[in-house]
Amino acid sequence: MDLQHVASIADGIRREVGKAIIGQDEIVELLLTGLLSGGHILLHGPPGTGKTLLAQAFAATLSLHFGRVQFTPDMMPGDVIGTNLFNFQTNSFILTQGPIFTNLLLADEINRTPPKTQAALLQAMNERAVTIDGRTYDLGADFMVVATQNPIEQHGTYPLPEAQLDRFLLRVTMGY
Repeated sequence: MDLQHVASIADGIRREVGKAIIGQDEIVELLLTGLLSGGHILLHGPPGTGKTLLAQAFAATLSLHFGRVQFTPDMMPGDVIGTNLFNFQTNSFILTQGPIFTNLLLADEINRTPPKTQAALLQAMNERAVTIDGRTYDLGADFMVVATQNPIEQHGTYPLPEAQLDRFLLRVTMGY
């Protein structure tokens, strides 16, 4: 695949995402940069700026398997990565996959959940794998997290730990 072909595909992606999100060309460009470099993106900004819609439009344009987690203060790590449940019929444990088993995970309002739940993403973002009950599951080389974050001054938000911030390639601020 040559550079001109990649540029043509990127132009098509920009046009399609631009049908849903208007006036955020630079941010769409940064999402493409994150995708092509294999990095994760943190979208920061006040509510109502289209952060969630941007991630959804980006995934739909690329036909990526899309998963979304709406982070809340009562979430547990298992709500993100999944858990093993005992099946009484087969007398064995069966993995119930969490929303992290996807190509593009939208971690919506990631700073509204406590650090313990935020930490559930650490291994996935670094190794593109998760470990559940001692067994490691591969998420694939194309796994990407796009997280949204509200300003820390808002009630009910937790600051992201430094270990979590280090996993993001880019922190992009979206304004009105």
